[in-house]
Amino acid sequence: QVQLVESGGGLVQAGGSLRLSCTASGLTFSFYNMGWFRQAPGKEREFVAAIGWNGGNTYYTDSMKGRFTISRDNVKNMVYLQMNSLKPEDTAVYYCAADRQGLRGLLGTQSRDYGYWGQGTPVTVSS
Repeated sequence: QVQLVESGGGLVQAGGSLRLSCTASGLTFSFYNMGWFRQAPGKEREFVAAIGWNGGNTYYTDSMKGRFTISRDNVKNMVYLQMNSLKPEDTAVYYCAADRQGLRGLLGTQSRDYGYWGQGTPVTVSS
């Protein structure tokens, strides 16, 4: 079955950096667009970033542009989220997800666009 396993979360001071990783198995990884979402306590899950099947296109929520970078390695079946200049408001559980349609030209930005989810990795940014 499809499994997505996130890692790399933790506690970091404001202004610091973290690199999240997501390892995929049970699917032909290079045939899937991938995304990162996050959910802060008491808030709805929100889109962070997405990347196309071959890494050729990416999309970010405006508040993350310039601070976060999504990338992927189709040999290792992994997707990454490099987070720099972290702020306390970035505190959340971060989830990686695989597009429910696999690959398509338009990157999904809604939770309903994704059919497979990891269990999440918590990120806490202290002020």
